[in-house]
Amino acid sequence: MPGIREFRIRLRPAGSPGQAAPGGVPADRSAELAAELEPPLTRLDDTVAEADRIRSAAVREAEARRRVAARQAEDMVRAARAQALEVRSGTAKRIREEAVAEAERTDASSRRAVEALRERARERTPAFAARLVARVADELSMVPRTERSGPD
Repeated sequence: MPGIREFRIRLRPAGSPGQAAPGGVPADRSAELAAELEPPLTRLDDTVAEADRIRSAAVREAEARRRVAARQAEDMVRAARAQALEVRSGTAKRIREEAVAEAERTDASSRRAVEALRERARERTPAFAARLVARVADELSMVPRTERSGPD
């Protein structure tokens, strides 16, 4: 790329102001500019091609990473579902065991209550029977005796 000095030379007037100079060889400015700009533009073409290659490689790598991530996500979902089944069955087993234990505790409590009721009944039955017999005897003693009719 041209330096500052070359740039200043290019912008310098060709002659002093005044009458036109006698004919000379006309300068081909466009050819000079093309010759001057061709090497940097060629390098830019190479850079653009390299950028395109980098972009295509990045697109391919991104697609490959998406596929890997999708496979990993599917594996994670599959593992989570399998683990969920294990957790559910473990929870169901634990709940079943707790229900059985609760039923056994309730059954034992019921048996104790029935036994206590039977024991109270055993304790109270003789007194109740005695009261009942006394009451019936009292009522029978109040009934007037009628004479028997018929042969003796």
